[in-house]
Amino acid sequence: MYRDKTCGELRLSDAGKHVTLSGWVQRTRKLGGMTFVALRDRYGITQVVFNQEKDGALFDAANALGREYVVQMTGIVAERESKNSNMPTGEIEIIADGIKVLNKSEVPPFTIEDDTDGGDDLRMKFRYLDLRRNCVKKNLELRHRMAFEIRRYLDSKGFLEIETPILVKSTPEGARDFVVPSRMNPGEFYALPQSPQLFKQLLMVSGYDRYFQIAKCFRDEDLRADRQPEFTQIDCEMSFVEQEDVIEMFEGLVKHIFKYVKNIDFTEPFQRMTWNDAMRLYGSDKPDLRFGMQFVELTDLVKGKGFSVMDNAELTVGICAPGCADYTRKQLDQLTDFVKRPQTGAKGLVWVKIEPDGSIKSTVGKFFSEDELKDWAKRMNANPGDLLLIMSGDKMKVRKQLCDLRLEMGERLGLRDKNVFAPLWVIDFPLFEWDEETQRYYAMHHPFTSPNPEDIPLLDSDTGNVRATAYDIVVNGTELGGGSIRIHDSKLQDKMFELLGFTPERAHEQFGFLMNAFKYGAPPHGGLALGFDRFVSILAGLDTIRDVIAFPKNNSGRDVMNESPSPIDDSQLEELNLTVTLPKEK
Repeated sequence: MYRDKTCGELRLSDAGKHVTLSGWVQRTRKLGGMTFVALRDRYGITQVVFNQEKDGALFDAANALGREYVVQMTGIVAERESKNSNMPTGEIEIIADGIKVLNKSEVPPFTIEDDTDGGDDLRMKFRYLDLRRNCVKKNLELRHRMAFEIRRYLDSKGFLEIETPILVKSTPEGARDFVVPSRMNPGEFYALPQSPQLFKQLLMVSGYDRYFQIAKCFRDEDLRADRQPEFTQIDCEMSFVEQEDVIEMFEGLVKHIFKYVKNIDFTEPFQRMTWNDAMRLYGSDKPDLRFGMQFVELTDLVKGKGFSVMDNAELTVGICAPGCADYTRKQLDQLTDFVKRPQTGAKGLVWVKIEPDGSIKSTVGKFFSEDELKDWAKRMNANPGDLLLIMSGDKMKVRKQLCDLRLEMGERLGLRDKNVFAPLWVIDFPLFEWDEETQRYYAMHHPFTSPNPEDIPLLDSDTGNVRATAYDIVVNGTELGGGSIRIHDSKLQDKMFELLGFTPERAHEQFGFLMNAFKYGAPPHGGLALGFDRFVSILAGLDTIRDVIAFPKNNSGRDVMNESPSPIDDSQLEELNLTVTLPKEK
């Protein structure tokens, strides 16, 4: 054997034992006639001591070691004189009596330390080295532990883990599919699944009333911190359930994982909020409830005062930033620049300071009297020392813009503590969303989402106000997951396709196998999918899911380590009956 102990398990109780360790050289430290080698493996670091007086040849071999050399070392476990309380193995060291270099290493392009000197691009190019860092290792260990515990929990609730296909039929609604050409069926393509949605519904028709899968999913869409072209979700479906049953089941799972990982007990039910209230109060269907600053509408107070920005706006709305009246002009200009960024897209920002003595200062003082501005402050429950930040515009746009500003202020004021968790359910989503460009309705979730039974009579007469039996679980401003009760009635499903602009022929072409299955007794069913990568990253206190994925892609969807995507040989293209046409250069 190359080792009989790992570099993380030896303790003072092992003193006197002769052991064999193998691992990587983290660092060497020379002190007179002594050389100290920090030997690292997945389990930890152990200090190994080489004494020149005891064995000169062994001492010279230790001094010849470079960083990241793979070595085997033998020796006697001894108590350390200068103990290191920051290391689990910090009370012992190994008095070396043998060394064998198993493999040499080039000098790594960055230090294998938590506080490394390697930038993101460099670390992603050498991801196999980045994975040696302790902080990255902890993320993957957390992911592993959570996956096992999720499986244990769902198994205890009667769920079966069932795999569904990776090569599926393309259904180009929603995000773009990744497509795979079929060699055996020239001119035809598979798609990689955006989710196992259709198959898990088929499993309900098949009588498997509690299904789950920790499933790989694929979406060809623009990337951001919580998106990757391939990601993992905890995919679940249940039969003979209503919305309340699904929410109760998966709230239980989320609470269990919080207790398991963070030892946090959520004893009360998670807060619930309608989609309309979330948009009205926070400008987002995934509000961060770790702090206040709810939106307050001022439209009726600002109209007709000669300030055209507000006179012509559909909505004027603001937030109260507590204790920020001491913001300097430079800081206020920075906030204005922030909302004018392309990603936010606002034209400007109005601010009102409530000074400690109760007096008012504002950018719009020449349009509004002090008493009028005090009416704003009263409605917004502002106190002396607070700062009002106000925006005007089209309803949906200005709410989203103010949402960006609210989150920025929460960040600046230190109110978005990663060790505080504020989960909630957002319910009563609209069933449809209208697209001005194509002049048609799209499903806000997917075409199989059931309308709220109370709203079914409105499907033709008031389509845009039909609520879905859909629900999202949100934690700290991140959508952790979402789901819905599905349509199980064929006639209602046909109506849904009609409202979404599908001809019967097109609906059957894309979803015929599911529609046919429903003819043979589909039970009432519904489910939910939790973003597994997101769940791990939230509990690890990370800003991006990339750090909990072993081999992630960058923001261009590229793996810079293995240099994919990449061209393929002409012979492969010929075998697949494909011709590549590159876009013309602009």
